[in-house]
Amino acid sequence: MPQNFRLRFEGARAVRELRAAEARGLLLGAEHVLGISNNRVPLDEGFLQSTGTASVDEADMNAMVSYDGPYAVRQHEELDWRHAPGREAKYLENALNSSRSEVQALIAAQLRRALR
Repeated sequence: MPQNFRLRFEGARAVRELRAAEARGLLLGAEHVLGISNNRVPLDEGFLQSTGTASVDEADMNAMVSYDGPYAVRQHEELDWRHAPGREAKYLENALNSSRSEVQALIAAQLRRALR
């Protein structure tokens, strides 16, 4: 016996919820990278580490991780400088490169959650 059903697709709502999930996933991914890079950032007094931030530009769906110390760029780029064990130049770049799959998984999990 055939059954009747009615399907109502709310496309605009779906897009809003998926964009919000994408932004949440991007922020979680950026915070993950920040956490890893905080464990690698050159450490003397801890000032540089305390300036690290993670944010998301929801208009462009871009995540950013940055350090705002006056010497952050120099510490990041000077490969010849000596650092304490476990600390390194390229602390942010290496953190991102080593956690790419985890960041992708965090974003995907948020999108899957929104589709339920």
